[in-house]
Amino acid sequence: MDSLSQFFTSISLRSLAMGVGIFLVTFSANLALVSLILVKIPADYFQDAGKKKFLAKQSPVVRVLAIIGKNVAGVLLVILGVLLSLPGVPGQGILTILLGIMLLDFPGRRSLERRIVGWPKVFNAINKLRRRFDKPPLELE
Repeated sequence: MDSLSQFFTSISLRSLAMGVGIFLVTFSANLALVSLILVKIPADYFQDAGKKKFLAKQSPVVRVLAIIGKNVAGVLLVILGVLLSLPGVPGQGILTILLGIMLLDFPGRRSLERRIVGWPKVFNAINKLRRRFDKPPLELE
């Protein structure tokens, strides 16, 4: 109990302001990144016909390095999304997890993406955002 009271008495106005500032910057950056990607993906992204090979015209070395980088970014976004999904942590956790999954390469990824986007709250939120930027709604099979 003493350590808890010591913790709260050691918090200064400066450290509190810095914490709030960091929170606001990271929350805004996450919101902007998620929104940008969800608006930019093609409406038929979740259709099987829209499936394309990643960087198909690049050299094998560039392609392999890009795939590794894409998967690392995907893992980081999934971890961030899980953290944002925790109670008391504001942010778009489910949408961040979805973006991370979209970057990862693993068997069954497309069906998992469709399942997450198929949740009515997620689907409606994405399409509401896309409408705001005059983009067509996402198409699900």
